[in-house]
Amino acid sequence: MPRILHFADAHIDMANYGRHDPESGLPMRVMDFLKSLDTIVDAAIAEQVDLVLFAGDAYKDRSPAPTFQREWGRRIMRLSRAGIPTLLLVGNHDLSPALGRAHALDNFATLEVPHVRVVDRPAFLGPEELGGLPLQVIALPWVFYSGLIAALGPQSIERSQAYDQLIDRLMELVNLWLEERVDPKLPVILAAHCSVEGATYGGERAVMLGSDLILPRKFVKDPRLDYVALGHIHKPQDLNKGHHPPVVYPGSIERVDFGEVADEKYFVIASVERGKTRVDWRKLKDTRPFVDRFVRLETEAAVTDQLRNALSSSDELSGAIVRLVIEYPRDWETLIDEAALREYTAECFEFHLVRRPQSETRIRLPGDHAIGSLTPLELLDLYWHASHIDSVEVKTLNEIAAQVIREAHAGM
Repeated sequence: MPRILHFADAHIDMANYGRHDPESGLPMRVMDFLKSLDTIVDAAIAEQVDLVLFAGDAYKDRSPAPTFQREWGRRIMRLSRAGIPTLLLVGNHDLSPALGRAHALDNFATLEVPHVRVVDRPAFLGPEELGGLPLQVIALPWVFYSGLIAALGPQSIERSQAYDQLIDRLMELVNLWLEERVDPKLPVILAAHCSVEGATYGGERAVMLGSDLILPRKFVKDPRLDYVALGHIHKPQDLNKGHHPPVVYPGSIERVDFGEVADEKYFVIASVERGKTRVDWRKLKDTRPFVDRFVRLETEAAVTDQLRNALSSSDELSGAIVRLVIEYPRDWETLIDEAALREYTAECFEFHLVRRPQSETRIRLPGDHAIGSLTPLELLDLYWHASHIDSVEVKTLNEIAAQVIREAHAGM
């Protein structure tokens, strides 16, 4: 039976924390991502898997610096030289929203790198396209809204309706392939870079671009499929655990931000067989730890000790990316000894101190007005101004509130 290595969401140039390595010149956070990528490539070669399937998002955007392209290319070329068929799906971070522009993985297709195939549009790949491998892959890369409109035609259409139409067309296309092109004797993989209904999101919401194409869960649970290899959501999960087919997001290969603080990181090796697939989750070890703490100060006594105690021990903080969020009365500002905290966290990879001073907000009613004499919108307007919200934002917020109130009244 074919053994595939499935990983996704590499984002190797996500250098949003830390400093540069003096020897290589690379950001040290990029080196973290590359270390995980090396582990994945090493496993593929050492275990002689039959196929490597990357489910999209090599970079953080479609215009990676040449240095990062070089580092990604070195790893993919190792797979090529080892003769391992490799599929690279184009994800939303690899693709330009402008029609006709090259995507970040185009160079592999342009140079026709041996054993490497870039998938930037829906495709059915049989043994002929997979180097004779007894396997079939239905591949669905990311589709941007601009590309969607181009495919559906120039007619005016709501975004939500456009996505609904695209899902309908994709389901029709996949069903057509499953009915007319699939060899029933060979296993079938659905590979897609998208969201699936019911999936649990992690912190990647902060780095996603644009709206999501959300596939219905029943679409990916089709029993005619033998494995569903997904990318786009950074939290590892099997949406059909214990049942066939496995519907797997392996997750990102490193923590991207504090939204992923508790997530372990994985890649997957799946032994794919008709009606029976075994999934082996491989944990990526030694990924950079994140530590996230929140403290609400309730007393003025020994503030520095309170904050130190809220953090992990200095040994646990060593090499970690640490954030400490403090909420406190504004009058206690001088009690926070930032220098002492930075000394305590000196062995951290990076330390972020977030201060949230709180002020009591009193809303004064105009003249001798009583609350009951004011409309909801008038009360909201008073609240915005008492909270020192920018006047431009106040106007926008009031417009949204007015629309909500109108819709609520219309539904009564």
